[in-house]
Amino acid sequence: MRLAIWKKKKQDPNKKKKPVWREWLDAGLFAIIAATIIRTFLIEAYTIPSGSMEGTMLINDYLFVSKVSYGPRLPMTPIAIPLVHNTMPVFGGKSYTDAVQWGYHRLPGFGNVERNDVVVFNFPNNDTAMLIDPAADYYAAVRSAGREAVWNQTEIITRPVDKKENYIKRCVGISGDIIEVRDGVVFVNGKQGQLFPHQRMDYRIMAQPNFGISEDFAEENHILLKGGNANTGFVVEMENETVPLVKKLQGVINVSHFVEAKGAIDGPTGMAVYPNNVNFFKWNEDNYGPIMIPKKGMTINLTPENIALYKRDIQVYEKNKFEERDGKVFINDAPATQYTFKMNYFWLMGDNRHNSADSRFWGFVPEDHVVGKASFVWLSYGNSSDEGQTDAYAKKGIRWGRLMRGVGSLEE
Repeated sequence: MRLAIWKKKKQDPNKKKKPVWREWLDAGLFAIIAATIIRTFLIEAYTIPSGSMEGTMLINDYLFVSKVSYGPRLPMTPIAIPLVHNTMPVFGGKSYTDAVQWGYHRLPGFGNVERNDVVVFNFPNNDTAMLIDPAADYYAAVRSAGREAVWNQTEIITRPVDKKENYIKRCVGISGDIIEVRDGVVFVNGKQGQLFPHQRMDYRIMAQPNFGISEDFAEENHILLKGGNANTGFVVEMENETVPLVKKLQGVINVSHFVEAKGAIDGPTGMAVYPNNVNFFKWNEDNYGPIMIPKKGMTINLTPENIALYKRDIQVYEKNKFEERDGKVFINDAPATQYTFKMNYFWLMGDNRHNSADSRFWGFVPEDHVVGKASFVWLSYGNSSDEGQTDAYAKKGIRWGRLMRGVGSLEE
């Protein structure tokens, strides 16, 4: 007995063949659907836009971001143009409508955000943005220039969580950690955090009067001269691994971190760093904290200091009505002396420590803002017209040594 497990389907001679345009349309729709699924649940392409992660990640590094490392975040703004983040290409304008909003849900992943991971996330302060510079910090601009001046200069827009601008930084601290910066060095739970060879900082070089750094040496070692002289010391920005080489140069007397003194306050108002409150916290980017990162289930007392530190998390990220009346705190119209967090938070900083707008300036990153983990660089090229990077990094042409490299290997 012969069994017909599979038979080729007979073609119907009367069936009308699809026109070519229809076949192309079907193929295009399939490609868009497949790409959207891959982008949402597996990997997403990302381009390094600034020098805040130099020299680990460089401007014009094209990399893939893994969604499965921490678990794919389901869309929170479901009605949107496929394969576009928040702005329509060419024509401009929003690529989505926030008429329908879904809550935060994340599928299981291979693990959780860990210390020293390079993470792509939605910029927390980007719930309000300036149309002339959507990626900039609106709240910092208002503190600096005043609300009226900002509103007179540009149109102001609002964005849902998953349509905020994407940033990339290194996770320095996870939920429950205590972060402190001492003279530019990060400490986590009282212990010095891990240093990476390509991290950049400002250094002061004290040297003899005839000392100078050649252009070739500076370019080869990615050194950026920022000011100073032989009397006061030369201020340079360079990678950690370059310091021993500079110390060996003829005429060098000493090389040390160039940092703001403890207690000094940034900017004319002294409100440059988070939580922008000099009454309780006289911090700056080089001497900061200690500060505890909120953890899901952690309860805090609503003291004036804690209100300054955590009010935005309670009110904005965890969507509570928060009021202070007659010296008392009301959360969702009920008197409150304590608060228990609903989400985990993270502390992220750029490897280019003196050229990075990071958690020191805008605070914690909620777990629902995490997009994924930086995986590997598939293309990288230099462009001398790019701002915010040293001449060596900006050297024109393909950076062949960075192609198809995992982020971990670029940290070495």
